[in-house]
Amino acid sequence: MLTAVAALTAGLLSTAPLGVTASAATGTTASGSNTATVFYYTKTRNWSAYNLHWAPDGGSWTTVPGTAMEAACTDWVKRTVDLGTATGLQATFNNGSGTWDNNGGKNYALGTGTVVVKDGVIAHSDPCGTDNGGTTTPSSTPTPSQSSTGASTTVYYYTKTRNWSAYDLHYAPDGGSWTTVPGVAMEAACTDWVKRTVDLGTATGLQATFNNGSGTWDNNGGKNYALGTGTVTVKDGVVGSTAPCAATTTPSPSASASAGPSASASASAGPSASPSASGSTPAGKSATVFYSTAVVGWSIVNLHYAPAGGAWTAVPGVGMTLACPGWYKRTVDLGSAATMAATFNNGNGTWDNNNGVNYVVPAGVSTVQNGKVTAGAADPCAAVVPDTTAPSVPTAVNASATDTSIVLTWEPATDDTGVTGYQITRSGGTRGTSVINVGSTVYSDTGLEARTVYTYTVKALDAAGNVSAASAAAVATTGDAPPAAKPGEMIGTDPRKDPIYFVLTARFYDGDSSNDRGGNQDVKSGNAANNDPMFRGDFKGLVQKLDYVKGLGFSAIWITPVVLNRSDYDYHGYHGYDFYKVDPRLESAGASYQDLINAAHAKGIKIYQDVVYNHSSRWGAKGLYVPTVYGVRDAQWSWYYDEKQAGFEYDGLTVEPKSGKSYYNGDLWSTTQPSGQTCVGWGTPTQYKSPEGYTIYNCQWPSPTSGMFPSKYYHTCWIGNWEGEDSRSCWLADDLADFNTENADVQNYLIGAYNKYIDMGVDGFRVDTAVHVPRVTWNRRFLPAIQQRVTQDWGPAKAQNFFVFGEVAAFVNDKWNRGSVNHSAQFYTWKERKDYTADDVQAALDQYTYEEQLGTGNQPTSTNAFLDGNTYHAPDHSKFSGMNIIDMRMHMNFGDAHNAFGNGKDSDDSTNDATYNVVYVDSHDYGPNKSTVRYTGGTDAWAENMALMWTFRGIPTLYYGSEIEFQAGKQIDCGPSCPLATTGRAYYGDKIAGNVTASDFSVVSSADGAVATTLQQPLVKQVQRLNQIRRAVPALQMGQYSTEGVSGGMSFKRRYTDAAGGVDSFALVTVTDAATFTGVPNGTYKDAVSGDVRTVTNGTLSVAAPGKGNLRVYVLDLGGRNAAPGKVGTDGPYLK
Repeated sequence: MLTAVAALTAGLLSTAPLGVTASAATGTTASGSNTATVFYYTKTRNWSAYNLHWAPDGGSWTTVPGTAMEAACTDWVKRTVDLGTATGLQATFNNGSGTWDNNGGKNYALGTGTVVVKDGVIAHSDPCGTDNGGTTTPSSTPTPSQSSTGASTTVYYYTKTRNWSAYDLHYAPDGGSWTTVPGVAMEAACTDWVKRTVDLGTATGLQATFNNGSGTWDNNGGKNYALGTGTVTVKDGVVGSTAPCAATTTPSPSASASAGPSASASASAGPSASPSASGSTPAGKSATVFYSTAVVGWSIVNLHYAPAGGAWTAVPGVGMTLACPGWYKRTVDLGSAATMAATFNNGNGTWDNNNGVNYVVPAGVSTVQNGKVTAGAADPCAAVVPDTTAPSVPTAVNASATDTSIVLTWEPATDDTGVTGYQITRSGGTRGTSVINVGSTVYSDTGLEARTVYTYTVKALDAAGNVSAASAAAVATTGDAPPAAKPGEMIGTDPRKDPIYFVLTARFYDGDSSNDRGGNQDVKSGNAANNDPMFRGDFKGLVQKLDYVKGLGFSAIWITPVVLNRSDYDYHGYHGYDFYKVDPRLESAGASYQDLINAAHAKGIKIYQDVVYNHSSRWGAKGLYVPTVYGVRDAQWSWYYDEKQAGFEYDGLTVEPKSGKSYYNGDLWSTTQPSGQTCVGWGTPTQYKSPEGYTIYNCQWPSPTSGMFPSKYYHTCWIGNWEGEDSRSCWLADDLADFNTENADVQNYLIGAYNKYIDMGVDGFRVDTAVHVPRVTWNRRFLPAIQQRVTQDWGPAKAQNFFVFGEVAAFVNDKWNRGSVNHSAQFYTWKERKDYTADDVQAALDQYTYEEQLGTGNQPTSTNAFLDGNTYHAPDHSKFSGMNIIDMRMHMNFGDAHNAFGNGKDSDDSTNDATYNVVYVDSHDYGPNKSTVRYTGGTDAWAENMALMWTFRGIPTLYYGSEIEFQAGKQIDCGPSCPLATTGRAYYGDKIAGNVTASDFSVVSSADGAVATTLQQPLVKQVQRLNQIRRAVPALQMGQYSTEGVSGGMSFKRRYTDAAGGVDSFALVTVTDAATFTGVPNGTYKDAVSGDVRTVTNGTLSVAAPGKGNLRVYVLDLGGRNAAPGKVGTDGPYLK
């Protein structure tokens, strides 16, 4: 699945919890006086000195700049401070020369014991200790220290912005267990606050979330709240430590203009330090201040100020008046002072105090915008001389036709204030004249009529709305539409023979730039600046590079979902909108999905299609249900909500003429609530603002609990427990609308959709988020439907080789996922073992409860992957569900190949047939141990991992680019918050540009350009030869294995026997390490790597260590068609 990061259009706020995580946070409370040892990360600061400026909770701040910190280890400094009886501290850091880190003006709220501050993130594991090998990265799951006495926490929760009818605290003491959902009830404390005191035992903190008892959660955006002991407040996502129901004084600004921390722990606190007594201000100089509300979105603004050397105004200060949209103004008398210290607030506790250092505003006219004071500024509300000058006329307009597409190009226009876009007018064909707005000087017009003359003119636009005259016309005539590809036929051979190459189609190779689309996050993400639209690669590009894949030796390609997607950032394919339509952003004339399947099959390569049964896009599923949200084309939101255009249908590719967008949304919103929809507060404003400062309205965004989705088709809850039943029946994230897969209409919709792709001849399905659909539903509905259709289309012999492999995301190192069988990968390889009620909803609940009660010790076992001594035996698939699995346990442990090997063996007896496991190191979601970066173990480790994957049981699978360690160490996914070029999903086309021809699997007969260089890389040579060796030895493809009589690290024996086919293949394998094999058949053995020949007469064969990344594959020579192949391929950097 796609990593669950909610990418919110225009920054709209989501109330969706992403799940409760049970990681611990620690602190040590010493007997008597409490201490805190604070570590601070220096690598990203590079200061010459480091000071800790701090105040114990309820105590006074140290004198600026604070206390000096000392070197702790590489990239870290530390300081131990005595807190007295306090159980926490407020902290900031500085270099002693005026440069501060005060957590964006909020200060750092730290607890006791070991506390680590790294780039704004707080953790609790000693970065210089021996427990983590001296690494500089704090552990995300530290072990809590023990307190000398019992501890308690009184948690206050702010209710005014929630307006729930009930409040529950769901928590876990550090190192302890979570309360049962929904947790413990909170009681009224005072106006707008509830509270609950909890006993932590020996823990010194807790993880906490809050909910209304009816499925609505506040879990701090999926991170949970890390709270300490004593009094703790949680208000609108900010943690404080001052009891809100006690008498308190209002925080005020610092009388000093020097940089430093805010003196209050509360996020609602105004500016820091105590003001002088108020007094009158003599007449004299004046300051006129304009304050911009574009970011903060306030409707009330107060100016709280003090002339230099004078007194502060009384909180909240003096009101400012709206001068013009987005600007508030106030003129104040400074007396004889030349400047004033200033802060701003909304009169309701929210302050802008320039991150704790106050603003310094001089006499005269100044603007304050985005944290910057501009002295002597022009009046931002003054009448502006209108711009009436139009841009120049675009020149050199050229139209070029290919099949039924036309690419239009022109030279940029000029303008005195800057060109903001272009307006294209197209005429010709039966559709009449169309007007399209674009932002660049290239436009691809696709899906046109064949053999038709089209005429184009281009105008330039500027920000004032001035439009140039039309350019000279450019004319082009389309050609013939390419003939539709005929349906293909699945290849139908044993899937274990076929190593898999996994590609994100949109990021692999761009064969047709006319279908490139950046979407509405193109600029925000940084992709536009890199000329790297999210939809870039396509089927045409993949067809052009099939010989690259074949040249590597792969005979199967797993591609990301092909159905039409709809979301802000949907290039990956997991936000399905029309499951019956292939996404046009992937297709081209002559390169449809059917063309890809047929072209791959012509080269002996299978296509495995990624499919999603668990969820649709947040905009529902066309043909089943599409939600309508509140929208309004007012002064704030008209840029976002497109006008409805009758007859226009979204397909992701076609540009809607009036909006100029391919991501048109005019069909998704309304100012009138649809009949029967139950979203509460339709169209009423909330307290939330978008990043642009615009008001967010109720029912403006789809969510499960909003009342926008009928329970008939969709589940209406958030997942609260990732190892609970609700993980199969609630939403993963707000951009993944969770299907009610137990509903017959939903089942028929999905079955009908995927039958279409079976009919096209795909060779298998990789099933996304399989664990989030009940196993009984798979076994009753979806898996039988797949088999039925494949058998109907291609016959029973091929149907048994239609390869279905599921993603059961168990990101743990144990055999059973935290003891839950229903959430463990191998569980999904088995049929049901009892009958349940005919009601699918109740059957899902009954099955879950039944299997959980039986537990891990009463699950079925299998010997299908294991030899009986040296003998292969016919596997028993009578209890096989029809779904194989991605080997998540080996994946999680591939930080070290030996660990992966040991963990893989441990799970094989509980899997129906582990010889079908799909095995990979990293993917588009995670690296080993749930790492968020692409694998960084190095070339030697990659070579070793590959040697194991290609010879051990299972099907080796490689994520695109790993053959050259592409983007190693880069963050795998960041959503639209950073450019794709900086991630593990970067565009690969630059590495494989040029021509390549493969004469056979693993054999490249010719190559030029960048791809020729890529094909010379050491891991390319490794994977090419491993594929040759595996293809030459049937035991390595389909064999059972055993470690009986085998000594050595990663060493095993494998055998495959097919009496009907006359095949008998027996091999002894060792990866990296020396090994001794005893009790093996006598005879002649030939090593497929080195060509070494051994004659065994006493049942024993010993092998010297071949070295890291190397291996030995001694094949028993049985003569005839079962003769050992001898040395396969040529020596490379590792295999020799």
